[in-house]
Amino acid sequence: MAPRLLTVILTVGKLEELSNQLNPNREEEEIRRETTEAPNEKLMDKIQEMQDAGEHMKKQFKTESEVESRVRQETSRLTMENRDLEEELDMKDRVIKKLQDQVKTLTKTIEKANDVHLSSGPKEYLGMLEYKREDEAKLIQNLILDLKPRGVVVNMIPGLPAHILFMCVRYADSLNDANMLKSLMNSTINGIKQVVKEHLEDFEMLSFWLSNTCHFLNCLKQYSGEEEFMKHNSPHQNKNCLNNFDLSEYRQILSDVAIRIYHQFIIVMENNIQPIIVPGMLEYESLQGISGLKPTGFRKRSSSIDDTDAYTMTSLLQQLSYFYSTMCQNGLDPELVRQAVKQLFFLIGAVTLNSLFLRKDMCSCRKGMQIRCNISYLEEWLKDKNLQNSLAKETLEPLSQAAWLLQVKKTTDSDAKEIYECCTSLSAVQIIKILNSYTPIDDFEKRVTPSFVRKVQALLNSREDSSQLMLDTKYLFQVTFPFTPSPHALEMIQIPSSFKLGFLNRL
Repeated sequence: MAPRLLTVILTVGKLEELSNQLNPNREEEEIRRETTEAPNEKLMDKIQEMQDAGEHMKKQFKTESEVESRVRQETSRLTMENRDLEEELDMKDRVIKKLQDQVKTLTKTIEKANDVHLSSGPKEYLGMLEYKREDEAKLIQNLILDLKPRGVVVNMIPGLPAHILFMCVRYADSLNDANMLKSLMNSTINGIKQVVKEHLEDFEMLSFWLSNTCHFLNCLKQYSGEEEFMKHNSPHQNKNCLNNFDLSEYRQILSDVAIRIYHQFIIVMENNIQPIIVPGMLEYESLQGISGLKPTGFRKRSSSIDDTDAYTMTSLLQQLSYFYSTMCQNGLDPELVRQAVKQLFFLIGAVTLNSLFLRKDMCSCRKGMQIRCNISYLEEWLKDKNLQNSLAKETLEPLSQAAWLLQVKKTTDSDAKEIYECCTSLSAVQIIKILNSYTPIDDFEKRVTPSFVRKVQALLNSREDSSQLMLDTKYLFQVTFPFTPSPHALEMIQIPSSFKLGFLNRL
């Protein structure tokens, strides 16, 4: 019993000792736990704050998205409204423009009525353009040297630069200033010469200044005060005649300048159309059934036209139409247009006929039919442009008779007599040349016998005509400049801002 008690006592003592050893550790653990829990609480508070801030930002982002969406919708709505307003504004602008045009028309009508019914007063427009002597060079530079035809011809009166120049001439005349007037006339003529010299190959520029030179010449005649020209004017136009100077000397100089411009104008047209004539009139075969046939005994003639088919009869007609439309747009006098077209038709006939004389492969009955067909196209073109009275058709008569000669029967004495009587526009040399060159294109045609040629020759011996075979393609018909008074009242003429003549003052 005593040993067991002793053992228990010892055990209890050890337990107490162990308990005393553990107590400091427990206290340390509690202190450590308290130390750790304090930061954890702070961390949890921060996490909670961050979560709250995140929720706030989500709500704010959602609100911003809604605002952005509303802004986009509002922008789209305003854009549509803006477009509608722009269309409405454009429509109102057009209405305003139309009303302004009507006001201008009514104003002009009223001014014309005042000219007829009211006596001339101090405010009546005189149809002059005031300029300073030192602005003369600028006038010539802007109105002649720098002017581009394409910017002038649209919706403007024919010869507008010429009318402006003449209104300046009237101003110098009204001042009775001989030096000022002489300087202006010389500068104008020299300016026209210079602009033509700088554009010798420009058909549109030559056409434009040929037209304006003729209009200027006509103005100098129309308002010269000479009876033969005054009789074409209205009473009001006669009030605008020159009062102090006789410019007939300058009219002759301008006429000479116009002739030189016309000749260069013709040369440029001829140079452009000449390469088209033979391919279009002779080589291109538009009649069905002819294209595959070649004269017997001849090889195919090599040429660039045969290889490329670059030019046809249509090409020739299109070139003529371009010339015609440009002349009309530039306000060229209709009589000058007729003379120019006549010159071009002469060239077409002469070049075609000369080529026919030199090419046996073109002297056949079927080729005669082709030529006759092409001549009919040219005649139709003249009719379409109302140029039947231009005498252009008559210049084709030698070619027309040559085409007939290729088609007509060439056997009997009566055939020979008919050829003698009908081929009056061809010389004896030309008729015999065609007969000797005649080449059948197939077995149904017969060559012209030497005896038949001698019969025709005998009949032609009585003729006294040229012995020259080839026609002179450089021949120029004499040009005449008709007097055509301008119907436009000088006081109604306005200067476009594009002319850059703001230094001129309408009186």
